[in-house]
Amino acid sequence: MGSKERIQRLKEENRINILEASLQIVKEEGWQALSMRKIADIIEYTAPMIYEYFANKEAILNELAKQGHTLLARRVQEAKSMESTPEKQLEAMWFSYWRFAFEERELYQLMFGVGTACCGGDKSEKGKPSFGDMIADVIREVMAPQKPSEDLICRKYFTYWSVIHGLISINLVDKGVGDVTNQEVLRDAIQGITRSLTD
Repeated sequence: MGSKERIQRLKEENRINILEASLQIVKEEGWQALSMRKIADIIEYTAPMIYEYFANKEAILNELAKQGHTLLARRVQEAKSMESTPEKQLEAMWFSYWRFAFEERELYQLMFGVGTACCGGDKSEKGKPSFGDMIADVIREVMAPQKPSEDLICRKYFTYWSVIHGLISINLVDKGVGDVTNQEVLRDAIQGITRSLTD
């Protein structure tokens, strides 16, 4: 391996270490505790070295949110591939979204602004569909006989997302009613909205 490749590999390792340290701090202490100084302490570098990789804390947050959206899109795609009918795909995809919110709680909070500043829209890897695009495609498939407008497909997607994100948000701030009831409410909501697609 040449020196250029070695330097590039080292830079990428440092970048990954910065992001992993950032997430570690957040999981242990919350988003408000994240600072360049704490990141530097964990990776055993100076704070100015971090600025060689990220212009500021906001740049780190944006990168973590982007990684979260990519991970969410991957999980939603995997859930879709496990089912054969569009209706079951929608249910599996939204349940996957639900699980992601609690398994990757800190990323979800960052991605969608629950108790933290939101890092913005549905960002996934360039050239790859976002989780929202994948779900909209299945909605489009279910509604195909009706020849729906893109506005109607968008409205149906946001109906799903609003209800499910709302239920997740309630639970993330510890106002939920228990896992079994939450799962029942989630299933009722998904099935109810899915039925409305063919009405």
